[in-house]
Amino acid sequence: MKAVWSGFCVVFSLYSTLPVPQAPWEEKTMRWALAFLPLVGALIGGLELVWFAFCRAFGADGLFYAAFAALLPVAVSGGIHLDGLADTCDALCSFGDREKRLAILKDPHIGAFGVLWLASFLLAETACFAQLYRTPAFWPCAAAAPALARALGGRKIVAMPCAKGSGLARQFADNSDRRAVSRLLAIEGILLAALLLAGTFRWGAFAAGWTAFALLLPAVWSAAHRRLCLRDFGGITGDLAGFYISTAELLLLALAAIGGLFI
Repeated sequence: MKAVWSGFCVVFSLYSTLPVPQAPWEEKTMRWALAFLPLVGALIGGLELVWFAFCRAFGADGLFYAAFAALLPVAVSGGIHLDGLADTCDALCSFGDREKRLAILKDPHIGAFGVLWLASFLLAETACFAQLYRTPAFWPCAAAAPALARALGGRKIVAMPCAKGSGLARQFADNSDRRAVSRLLAIEGILLAALLLAGTFRWGAFAAGWTAFALLLPAVWSAAHRRLCLRDFGGITGDLAGFYISTAELLLLALAAIGGLFI
Protein backbone atom coordinates (compact mmCIF):
# COMPACT_ATOMS: atom_id res chain seq x y z
CA MET A 1 0.00 0.00 0.00
CA LYS A 2 2.89 2.33 0.77
CA ALA A 3 4.35 1.70 -2.68
CA VAL A 4 1.01 2.60 -4.29
CA TRP A 5 0.78 5.85 -2.33
CA SER A 6 4.39 6.66 -3.22
CA GLY A 7 3.61 6.09 -6.90
CA PHE A 8 0.68 8.50 -6.62
CA CYS A 9 2.97 11.11 -5.06
CA VAL A 10 5.64 10.61 -7.73
CA VAL A 11 3.16 11.23 -10.57
CA PHE A 12 1.42 14.21 -8.97
CA SER A 13 4.70 15.83 -7.95
CA LEU A 14 5.99 15.60 -11.53
CA TYR A 15 2.90 16.02 -13.69
CA SER A 16 0.94 18.51 -11.59
CA THR A 17 1.48 21.54 -9.40
CA LEU A 18 -0.57 19.95 -6.62
CA PRO A 19 1.43 19.95 -3.37
CA VAL A 20 2.00 16.31 -2.37
CA PRO A 21 4.56 14.60 -0.10
CA GLN A 22 7.85 13.92 -1.88
CA ALA A 23 8.62 10.26 -2.57
CA PRO A 24 12.02 8.91 -3.60
CA TRP A 25 12.35 7.98 -7.26
CA GLU A 26 13.22 4.30 -7.10
CA GLU A 27 11.86 1.04 -8.46
CA LYS A 28 9.47 0.28 -5.60
CA THR A 29 7.90 3.77 -5.69
CA MET A 30 7.69 4.03 -9.49
CA ARG A 31 6.41 0.53 -10.21
CA TRP A 32 2.75 1.63 -10.44
CA ALA A 33 3.25 5.38 -10.78
CA LEU A 34 2.11 5.86 -14.39
CA ALA A 35 -1.21 4.18 -13.63
CA PHE A 36 -2.13 7.34 -11.69
CA LEU A 37 -1.44 9.71 -14.60
CA PRO A 38 -5.11 9.81 -15.75
CA LEU A 39 -6.03 11.10 -12.29
CA VAL A 40 -4.17 14.32 -13.11
CA GLY A 41 -6.41 14.60 -16.16
CA ALA A 42 -9.49 13.86 -14.05
CA LEU A 43 -8.51 16.72 -11.73
CA ILE A 44 -8.17 19.07 -14.71
CA GLY A 45 -11.52 17.94 -16.13
CA GLY A 46 -13.24 18.46 -12.77
CA LEU A 47 -11.84 21.96 -12.39
CA GLU A 48 -12.88 22.78 -15.97
CA LEU A 49 -16.47 21.82 -15.11
CA VAL A 50 -16.37 23.98 -11.97
CA TRP A 51 -15.07 26.95 -14.00
CA PHE A 52 -17.73 26.38 -16.67
CA ALA A 53 -20.53 26.24 -14.08
CA PHE A 54 -19.20 29.36 -12.34
CA CYS A 55 -19.06 31.40 -15.57
CA ARG A 56 -22.52 30.26 -16.68
CA ALA A 57 -24.01 31.04 -13.27
CA PHE A 58 -22.69 34.61 -13.30
CA GLY A 59 -23.16 35.25 -17.02
CA ALA A 60 -19.48 35.67 -17.85
CA ASP A 61 -18.45 36.57 -21.37
CA GLY A 62 -17.49 33.62 -23.59
CA LEU A 63 -14.00 34.93 -24.34
CA PHE A 64 -13.29 35.51 -20.64
CA TYR A 65 -14.35 31.94 -19.91
CA ALA A 66 -12.45 30.42 -22.85
CA ALA A 67 -9.14 32.16 -22.20
CA PHE A 68 -8.97 31.01 -18.60
CA ALA A 69 -10.29 27.54 -19.52
CA ALA A 70 -7.32 27.16 -21.91
CA LEU A 71 -4.88 28.32 -19.23
CA LEU A 72 -6.32 26.16 -16.45
CA PRO A 73 -4.61 22.91 -17.61
CA VAL A 74 -1.31 24.80 -17.78
CA ALA A 75 -1.77 25.97 -14.20
CA VAL A 76 -2.60 22.46 -12.95
CA SER A 77 0.00 20.51 -14.94
CA GLY A 78 2.76 23.11 -14.90
CA GLY A 79 2.85 22.95 -18.71
CA ILE A 80 5.02 19.82 -18.77
CA HIS A 81 3.17 18.28 -21.73
CA LEU A 82 3.18 21.56 -23.64
CA ASP A 83 6.96 21.53 -23.30
CA GLY A 84 6.90 18.19 -25.11
CA LEU A 85 4.61 19.65 -27.77
CA ALA A 86 6.96 22.58 -28.42
CA ASP A 87 10.12 20.43 -28.49
CA THR A 88 8.53 17.85 -30.80
CA CYS A 89 7.34 20.52 -33.22
CA ASP A 90 10.86 21.99 -33.30
CA ALA A 91 12.31 18.54 -33.98
CA LEU A 92 9.81 17.60 -36.70
CA CYS A 93 10.10 20.96 -38.45
CA SER A 94 13.89 20.71 -38.55
CA PHE A 95 13.61 17.96 -41.22
CA GLY A 96 16.91 16.61 -39.91
CA ASP A 97 17.98 13.02 -39.44
CA ARG A 98 17.09 10.95 -36.37
CA GLU A 99 20.15 12.05 -34.38
CA LYS A 100 19.41 15.72 -35.02
CA ARG A 101 15.76 15.32 -34.02
CA LEU A 102 16.72 13.58 -30.77
CA ALA A 103 19.28 16.29 -30.05
CA ILE A 104 16.59 18.97 -30.50
CA LEU A 105 14.30 17.12 -28.08
CA LYS A 106 17.09 17.13 -25.51
CA ASP A 107 17.89 20.83 -26.00
CA PRO A 108 16.30 22.88 -23.17
CA HIS A 109 15.83 25.90 -25.46
CA ILE A 110 12.72 26.47 -27.56
CA GLY A 111 12.94 27.31 -31.25
CA ALA A 112 10.82 29.42 -33.57
CA PHE A 113 8.64 26.51 -34.69
CA GLY A 114 7.99 25.49 -31.10
CA VAL A 115 6.79 29.00 -30.25
CA LEU A 116 4.62 29.15 -33.37
CA TRP A 117 2.91 25.81 -32.76
CA LEU A 118 2.52 26.40 -29.03
CA ALA A 119 0.76 29.71 -29.69
CA SER A 120 -1.40 28.04 -32.34
CA PHE A 121 -2.30 25.25 -29.92
CA LEU A 122 -3.43 27.65 -27.18
CA LEU A 123 -5.37 29.75 -29.69
CA ALA A 124 -7.15 26.64 -31.00
CA GLU A 125 -7.99 25.54 -27.44
CA THR A 126 -9.40 28.98 -26.65
CA ALA A 127 -11.56 28.89 -29.78
CA CYS A 128 -12.89 25.41 -28.91
CA PHE A 129 -13.71 26.42 -25.35
CA ALA A 130 -15.49 29.54 -26.61
CA GLN A 131 -17.65 27.42 -28.91
CA LEU A 132 -18.35 24.89 -26.15
CA TYR A 133 -19.53 27.75 -23.95
CA ARG A 134 -22.23 28.50 -26.53
CA THR A 135 -23.07 24.90 -27.50
CA PRO A 136 -22.17 22.69 -24.51
CA ALA A 137 -24.03 19.51 -25.51
CA PHE A 138 -20.79 17.48 -25.67
CA TRP A 139 -19.14 18.98 -22.61
CA PRO A 140 -18.68 15.49 -21.04
CA CYS A 141 -16.30 14.61 -23.89
CA ALA A 142 -14.30 17.77 -23.30
CA ALA A 143 -14.17 17.17 -19.55
CA ALA A 144 -12.97 13.59 -20.07
CA ALA A 145 -10.36 14.58 -22.66
CA PRO A 146 -7.47 15.27 -20.22
CA ALA A 147 -7.89 11.92 -18.45
CA LEU A 148 -8.36 9.88 -21.63
CA ALA A 149 -5.39 11.54 -23.36
CA ARG A 150 -3.17 10.77 -20.36
CA ALA A 151 -4.31 7.14 -20.25
CA LEU A 152 -3.35 6.68 -23.89
CA GLY A 153 -0.19 8.78 -23.66
CA GLY A 154 1.05 7.18 -20.45
CA ARG A 155 0.57 3.71 -21.92
CA LYS A 156 2.96 4.58 -24.74
CA ILE A 157 5.85 4.89 -22.28
CA VAL A 158 5.45 1.31 -21.06
CA ALA A 159 4.25 -0.24 -24.34
CA MET A 160 6.77 1.23 -26.81
CA PRO A 161 10.56 0.97 -27.02
CA CYS A 162 12.40 4.01 -25.69
CA ALA A 163 14.29 6.13 -28.19
CA LYS A 164 17.08 7.00 -25.75
CA GLY A 165 19.08 5.19 -23.11
CA SER A 166 18.32 7.91 -20.58
CA GLY A 167 15.65 10.48 -19.84
CA LEU A 168 12.33 10.67 -18.05
CA ALA A 169 10.49 8.16 -20.23
CA ARG A 170 13.34 5.67 -19.87
CA GLN A 171 13.36 6.06 -16.10
CA PHE A 172 9.62 5.40 -15.84
CA ALA A 173 9.77 2.52 -18.33
CA ASP A 174 12.67 0.79 -16.58
CA ASN A 175 11.13 1.09 -13.12
CA SER A 176 7.53 0.27 -14.05
CA ASP A 177 5.84 -3.08 -14.11
CA ARG A 178 5.34 -2.59 -17.84
CA ARG A 179 2.75 -5.26 -18.50
CA ALA A 180 0.61 -4.50 -15.45
CA VAL A 181 0.72 -0.71 -15.90
CA SER A 182 -0.04 -1.02 -19.61
CA ARG A 183 -3.10 -3.13 -18.82
CA LEU A 184 -4.25 -0.79 -16.06
CA LEU A 185 -4.01 2.26 -18.31
CA ALA A 186 -5.87 0.44 -21.08
CA ILE A 187 -8.63 -0.54 -18.64
CA GLU A 188 -8.87 3.03 -17.34
CA GLY A 189 -9.21 4.36 -20.89
CA ILE A 190 -11.83 1.75 -21.83
CA LEU A 191 -13.88 2.40 -18.68
CA LEU A 192 -13.81 6.14 -19.27
CA ALA A 193 -14.89 5.70 -22.89
CA ALA A 194 -17.66 3.30 -21.85
CA LEU A 195 -18.99 5.75 -19.25
CA LEU A 196 -19.07 8.53 -21.84
CA LEU A 197 -20.92 6.38 -24.36
CA ALA A 198 -23.40 5.19 -21.74
CA GLY A 199 -24.08 8.77 -20.70
CA THR A 200 -24.73 10.01 -24.24
CA PHE A 201 -27.15 7.24 -25.32
CA ARG A 202 -29.95 9.00 -23.46
CA TRP A 203 -29.49 12.05 -25.73
CA GLY A 204 -30.22 10.07 -28.88
CA ALA A 205 -28.48 8.14 -31.64
CA PHE A 206 -26.60 11.13 -33.03
CA ALA A 207 -25.09 12.03 -29.67
CA ALA A 208 -23.96 8.45 -29.07
CA GLY A 209 -22.60 8.13 -32.61
CA TRP A 210 -20.69 11.40 -32.45
CA THR A 211 -19.23 10.47 -29.06
CA ALA A 212 -18.10 7.11 -30.44
CA PHE A 213 -16.50 8.92 -33.40
CA ALA A 214 -14.81 11.39 -31.05
CA LEU A 215 -13.41 8.53 -28.97
CA LEU A 216 -12.22 6.61 -32.02
CA LEU A 217 -10.07 9.41 -33.47
CA PRO A 218 -7.59 9.62 -30.55
CA ALA A 219 -7.05 5.87 -30.95
CA VAL A 220 -6.40 6.34 -34.68
CA TRP A 221 -4.06 9.23 -33.90
CA SER A 222 -2.34 7.00 -31.33
CA ALA A 223 -1.50 4.47 -34.05
CA ALA A 224 -0.23 7.21 -36.37
CA HIS A 225 1.80 8.74 -33.52
CA ARG A 226 3.38 5.36 -32.79
CA ARG A 227 4.45 5.02 -36.41
CA LEU A 228 5.87 8.55 -36.41
CA CYS A 229 7.86 7.91 -33.22
CA LEU A 230 9.37 4.66 -34.48
CA ARG A 231 10.14 6.01 -37.94
CA ASP A 232 11.54 9.44 -37.07
CA PHE A 233 12.89 8.96 -33.53
CA GLY A 234 13.40 5.25 -33.04
CA GLY A 235 10.95 5.02 -30.13
CA ILE A 236 9.17 7.01 -27.46
CA THR A 237 10.50 9.81 -25.26
CA GLY A 238 8.90 11.97 -22.60
CA ASP A 239 8.58 14.85 -25.06
CA LEU A 240 6.89 12.65 -27.66
CA ALA A 241 4.45 11.34 -25.05
CA GLY A 242 3.68 14.94 -24.03
CA PHE A 243 3.16 15.83 -27.69
CA TYR A 244 0.62 13.03 -28.03
CA ILE A 245 -1.21 13.93 -24.80
CA SER A 246 -1.53 17.58 -25.84
CA THR A 247 -2.72 16.87 -29.38
CA ALA A 248 -5.13 14.10 -28.35
CA GLU A 249 -6.63 16.42 -25.74
CA LEU A 250 -7.11 19.17 -28.34
CA LEU A 251 -8.59 16.67 -30.82
CA LEU A 252 -11.27 15.57 -28.34
CA LEU A 253 -11.96 19.17 -27.37
CA ALA A 254 -12.39 20.19 -31.02
CA LEU A 255 -14.74 17.29 -31.73
CA ALA A 256 -16.81 18.17 -28.65
CA ALA A 257 -17.07 21.78 -29.87
CA ILE A 258 -17.98 20.76 -33.44
CA GLY A 259 -20.52 18.18 -32.27
CA GLY A 260 -22.35 20.84 -30.29
CA LEU A 261 -23.06 22.75 -33.51
CA PHE A 262 -25.40 19.98 -34.66
CA ILE A 263 -27.54 19.69 -31.52
